[in-house]
Amino acid sequence: MPIENIIFYAFLGLTGLSALFILLSKNILYSAFALIATFIGMAGIFVLLGAEFVAITQILVYVGGILILMVFGIMLTNRLSQAKVETEVYNKFFGILISVGLFYILAKAIEMADFANMGWMKNAPSAPSSVQDLGMKIMTDYVLVFEVIGILLLLALIGAVRIAGNTREEGTDAA
Repeated sequence: MPIENIIFYAFLGLTGLSALFILLSKNILYSAFALIATFIGMAGIFVLLGAEFVAITQILVYVGGILILMVFGIMLTNRLSQAKVETEVYNKFFGILISVGLFYILAKAIEMADFANMGWMKNAPSAPSSVQDLGMKIMTDYVLVFEVIGILLLLALIGAVRIAGNTREEGTDAA
């Protein structure tokens, strides 16, 4: 068995086990940490598939930004109420039934697909992709969109800090 296959199965196992842990865990903080492991496993699979840019972007955006904010939010909420943050299990039977059904449909679609003779891939010349070309395109044609998104994220962060401040003040008044 080639080493690439072993590494692929290791990343697949990491992703699958951490996703299963997210599904079965009642502690939200542990689920957030397991989600970080899931995203890192997916990034490893993307690297093995030759999509290094997608892997690095996933690590920077999801693991570096969104999940760290989630972990800090959960820890801040946990500290304010002095209670464990746990979830209840609702509709477990229907969730398993729907997931098995969707997995079956997806597996059948993949089995029936003819990836070698797809119309848009058949005779298309493969242009070399370059991260530099993508960066130049983003920073010239789409720079306004990125600036607006940055301002919106800054406003959301300021709003979250303001809401956390109000919650902290209300918690100290009640004590």
